[in-house]
Amino acid sequence: MQAVIRDAIAATERLIRPHVRRTPVITVAAGDFGLEARPLAFKLEFLQHTGSFKSRGAFANLLTRAAPVAGVVAASGGNHGAAVAFAAMRLGVKATIFVPKVTSPAKLDRIRAYGADLVVTGEVYADALAASEAHVAKTGALPVHAYDQPETLLGQGSVGLELEADRPDIDTLLVATGGGGLIGGIAAWYEGRVRVVSVEPEAAPTLHDALKAGRPVDAPAGGVAADSLAPRRVGGLMFPIAQLYVAQAVLVSDDAIRDSQRRLWDALRIAAEPGGAAALAALLSGRYHPAKDERVAVLLCGANTNAVDFGR
Repeated sequence: MQAVIRDAIAATERLIRPHVRRTPVITVAAGDFGLEARPLAFKLEFLQHTGSFKSRGAFANLLTRAAPVAGVVAASGGNHGAAVAFAAMRLGVKATIFVPKVTSPAKLDRIRAYGADLVVTGEVYADALAASEAHVAKTGALPVHAYDQPETLLGQGSVGLELEADRPDIDTLLVATGGGGLIGGIAAWYEGRVRVVSVEPEAAPTLHDALKAGRPVDAPAGGVAADSLAPRRVGGLMFPIAQLYVAQAVLVSDDAIRDSQRRLWDALRIAAEPGGAAALAALLSGRYHPAKDERVAVLLCGANTNAVDFGR
């Protein structure tokens, strides 16, 4: 079963390759972040089109599923919406994007810039999702789910394919988790060959709570990363993959995420959004403790933020 998924991820990677960037991996000294001396590998997926990994899943959907005259519709905290809007713009498809009020201005600006029809509604992602489903029922538009869609999962899995090709030596990969499309695709690719660790905000413990319960369950949807890591529950498609291949799910505080953002900027001049900095926060806060010789990689998955002031 899983070998079939790996083959599908490889085929999807070949399909989307002309449309996405192969993002680099850099090695930095953990001492630069005040950690015990060891090399750390950072996968710089925030350099992807639209500022996050989401373009992979968006193109996987739009290149394999025919859009009707009504176009495509997506609900998003922001990054997925920007990615679907971008892919639709590139492929000449109409796009309508629903986002909640917590979506950051940086993400709203991206969606508008790509020419999509933008609807801001509800307080959290689940509200935007419900509104998008009503739009689908009314118009017949093609829904592109942010994480609980096979094509989305396969597209995000291409991150794992790239990372393994570039850094086959790593033992552990830390991945920020929201709905689980990214970590589900990556875990399906690795099939346990690498220790895949989920990192979530304490205020939005979707996968953590699901693994504890043995099934997807509703979880709180708040915190500083609410526009990227706070769905109501984890995706049903990725959950059995996570049960098999996600080694651990750790939680980090909002303060730890903000500290990770600051330290990424200070050490590397990387302006990560809260969700993009969450995986590193697990190391910096001590919520994940590597073994002495463990070779660790961190996925920096998003940078859609206006937090850096270039006015001076």
